[in-house]
Amino acid sequence: MNSYKLSDLIEICNGTKYNHLNTGSIPLYGSGGIMSYVDDFLYDGEAVLLPRKGTLNNILYTEGKIWTVDTMYYATTNTLVLPYYLYCYLSLLDLGHLDSGSALPSMTKSAYYNIEVRLPDIPVQSSVVDLVKNIDKKIELNNKINSELEATAKTIYNYWFVQFDFPDENGNPYKSSGGKMVYNEDLKRDIPEGWNVDELQSIATSIMGHSPSGESYNSKAVGMPLLNGPADYKNGALFGKTYTTSPTRVCKKDDMVLCIRATIGNLVYSEGEFCLGRGVAAVRPHKEESSELIYFLLQQEIKRFKIQATGSIIKGIIKDDLVESKCLIPNENIVLEFHKIAKPMFNKQRKAKTENLNLIDLRNWLLPLLMNGQVKIK
Repeated sequence: MNSYKLSDLIEICNGTKYNHLNTGSIPLYGSGGIMSYVDDFLYDGEAVLLPRKGTLNNILYTEGKIWTVDTMYYATTNTLVLPYYLYCYLSLLDLGHLDSGSALPSMTKSAYYNIEVRLPDIPVQSSVVDLVKNIDKKIELNNKINSELEATAKTIYNYWFVQFDFPDENGNPYKSSGGKMVYNEDLKRDIPEGWNVDELQSIATSIMGHSPSGESYNSKAVGMPLLNGPADYKNGALFGKTYTTSPTRVCKKDDMVLCIRATIGNLVYSEGEFCLGRGVAAVRPHKEESSELIYFLLQQEIKRFKIQATGSIIKGIIKDDLVESKCLIPNENIVLEFHKIAKPMFNKQRKAKTENLNLIDLRNWLLPLLMNGQVKIK
C-alpha cells in the first residue's frame, strides 16, 4: 500500500451554469445526482464527481459525456489510480467533518486535495474494480428488468382499468367492442356496467405509522427494524437502518408501505415485518387477488396525496386522506384475471429487489476489506 494526498492523484474541475443549454441526451449533474439532460458537455471520459455544496457524501462515478453545475465538481485522475477504484474508496469515507462551515454544507477544493488515500498497485486496483463492477452490473441489470416488468404491468392496468378495454366474454376489448358504460358521479366519467366506486377501506386495511419511544432505538439490530421515511427505502425495497425494541404499529410481509410525510410516495411491497414510524403507512389488501390492482390505484392517488398534504413545516397526509381514497372496483372475475397476469411480474420484481439488497450488502462488506488489504483477490 502507498500513501498519497488526493492532490497527487486528481485534478478537480468546477461545474458551471447551464441555463444556456437545450434539452438533450447528456446527463446534467448536481450534488443530488442527475438533474436533467442537456445538449452539450463539459467533459467526456471517466470522472469522479465530488459535491461542492449540499449532499457531501454523494460521490459519483461517470463514463462518457457529462455537464456538472456549480454545486458539483468533476475530477479526472492520473496514472496512479483507476477512476472507479477511487470512486469506491471515497464512497466509504464520511466527509461531513470536512464541511467548510457555511449555512449549506460545503466542500472546498483544498479540503478534497488534503484527503489522505492509501492505494495498492494498479493490478490490484484493477482486480478490485472488476469484482465490484460485476456486482454493480448485476444490480443495474436487475433494476432494468424491474423497470420493464413494471412498465408492462402498468400498460395492462391502463388498458384494462383506465381505457376499459379488458377482455369481454368473447375475448374482445370491452369498451372498443361496444361494452355498456354507465356514468359514475364520484369519478365524473363513464365506467363499465357492474363496476362500482368505493373507499379504499372497503378493500384494504390501512395502518398509519406511530413512532416508538426514542429510548428503544438502537443500531445493533436488536428488536425490529424501524421505517421512518424515504431514507429507509433502498433500491426499490425497504431497508430499516434503525431498530426498536418497542415496536408500536407493524407491517407484515406482502403489505404495501407508503411514505406519507415530507417525500410522499415511495410505494413498495414489504418482504418482512417492520415497525412503522410516523412517516410511513402500510396498506394490507383484504383479498390477495386485489393486491396488484390496489398497488396501481395507490400509485394514481399519490399525486392527490401530495396536493392534499398539510403541515406548517413538514407536510403529510392523515389517515382519512388514505382510507377515504375513492377506488374503482371492477367485478371479481376481472380482478382475478389481472391478478393472474400481474402477480408473476410483481414476484419477479420483488425477488430481484431482494437479490439487489443482498448484493449491496455483499459489496459494502467486501469493499472496506479489499481497500485496506485485509482481503485479496486471487
